[in-house]
Amino acid sequence: MDASHRRAATLLGAVGTALGIAGPVMVLRGRSGRDEIRAELAAQKITFPARGLPADLAAHAGRRVETGPEAHAYAEFIKGDLALATGGRTYAEITEELHASGGDDEKLAKLRQTAFMAQSLRGSLMSAYQAWHLTTLVTGLGAALTGLGVALVATADALTTPSPNRP
Repeated sequence: MDASHRRAATLLGAVGTALGIAGPVMVLRGRSGRDEIRAELAAQKITFPARGLPADLAAHAGRRVETGPEAHAYAEFIKGDLALATGGRTYAEITEELHASGGDDEKLAKLRQTAFMAQSLRGSLMSAYQAWHLTTLVTGLGAALTGLGVALVATADALTTPSPNRP
C-alpha cells in the first residue's frame, strides 16, 4: 500500500469514527428531547373536549395532549375558539380598539385578556410542535451520520487490508 492510500485510509477512518460517535449522541439527544416534550405536555394536563370539536379534530375527543402533533391540533382548536370569541380579531387589533375607545371599555379589556391568554397558549403549543419536528430531524440526522460513519470506517478498513490480488 502506498502512502497516499494510507493517508486516505487514515482520514476516512478518523472521519468515520467521529461520525460514528456523533451520530449516536444525536440519536440519544433527539430521543431525550422528545421525552422532555412529552413530559412537559403531560404535566400541563391539557385534554381535548369530549364533545363539540370540529370534524377535523373529532379523532382527538377526550384525549390528552402529549405529542407534538397533538399540540398542533390543540393549537388549531384554540385558534378556532379564539376567532369565534374575538370576531377574528387579534390581541393587537383589540388593544388598538381599546386604546381608541379611551381604555375604559370593560368588555374590550376582558376580550383583550382572553385573546392574550389564548394566543400565548397557542404560541406555546406551536413551540412544542416545532420542537417535536426538531427532535425528529436530530434523530434522523444522527442515524444517517451513524450509518455514514460505519461505511467510512469499513472503507478505511478495506483500503488497509491487503488483498490477495495485490502485492
